Amino acid sequence: MTSPCNQCPFLNTPQMKRGFKLARLREFAANEFPCHQTADADNEESEYRATGKSIHCAGALINERRGIANQMMRICERIGLYDAGKLDTEANVR
Repeated sequence: MTSPCNQCPFLNTPQMKRGFKLARLREFAANEFPCHQTADADNEESEYRATGKSIHCAGALINERRGIANQMMRICERIGLYDAGKLDTEANVR
């Protein structure tokens, strides 16, 4: 994905701002954070877990790219699995 989905927790919309504080989103972005639409939900722990078919959250990538890329982003970019130039950096994310 190159743009966040319409339910991305990183979106800078009133609805999404109620979900998580910015500090918590930065914690998500600093780690592998799968797009919730491609992950398995664990309702007991309210967590999303990556599967073999999961992709990284575009909102998290854009959020992180605006600051400093995390270790996994740098590795994936070096080996050709990720192209930061394709990200929609104009997307309305926090």
